[in-house]
Amino acid sequence: MKRVGILYHPKLEKARPLAEELEKLLKGHGISPWLCSAWKEEQAKAQLHGSDLILSVGGDGTVLRSVRVSVPGSVPVVGVNLGKLGFMTELNATEVFDKLPRLLAGEGWVDERAMLEAELLAQGQRSGKIFHALNDVVVGRGRPARLVSIEAIIDSEPVTTYRADGVIVATATGSTGYSLASGGPILHPQSQEILLQPVSSHFSLNQALVLSPETVIELKVTTSHEAMFTVDGQVEMPLVSGDGARIKLSSYVARFLRLYPKGYFYTSLEEKLRGKRS
Repeated sequence: MKRVGILYHPKLEKARPLAEELEKLLKGHGISPWLCSAWKEEQAKAQLHGSDLILSVGGDGTVLRSVRVSVPGSVPVVGVNLGKLGFMTELNATEVFDKLPRLLAGEGWVDERAMLEAELLAQGQRSGKIFHALNDVVVGRGRPARLVSIEAIIDSEPVTTYRADGVIVATATGSTGYSLASGGPILHPQSQEILLQPVSSHFSLNQALVLSPETVIELKVTTSHEAMFTVDGQVEMPLVSGDGARIKLSSYVARFLRLYPKGYFYTSLEEKLRGKRS
């Protein structure tokens, strides 16, 4: 490796100092590092060219931002956890200085994860505004605690109209996030299938649908008040009645560099879910 980026959570007190210590470690291995706040995604993308790895210092939310920076170059990401859950992180702050040199030396394996591509629809027309998500895309209500109507069209065929807080379209990675909290299933992390999961559906279909990787989903909202389109819970765009999104599997993938054995997901799943509930 010759060039490594370090993206850190700007509001975590320990994140910037840890990033600077990692910068020293990389320089000691003859690697050229660069640092940037994970919240400054465009600034980070401008420094991405030629990078062999991204270190994401924070929690799962920082990993989501780091992955969006990494596309379309598909630069591998290693998450260093300073958060509470760490579903997507690989190392914690106490072990990173021992284990990171092993990754730099070529150990580990690449874990590829499916992503979503979502295009905003303005009054049913394609807008050209494209977003990529590792976890999920949500069309739902805004701040008023009032249900909205969301028509779901799958491969050009109307399926149902949800009367709900929202509808989640999730990847396998996102199946352990908002979708799971809304009653959805957990998918194998390398699965290419797409989840369609309503949130607090009222007198309409309330079970998750597991859809093929080739599926194209259109969601159209009807509402007399505020509605919202969100990407990974971090990017928000307001919607008005008649707006929505066209969602499919992205041509990009997220790539994580791992040291854990390939069965790590199932051996750690119960522990992480217990941590989530506590």
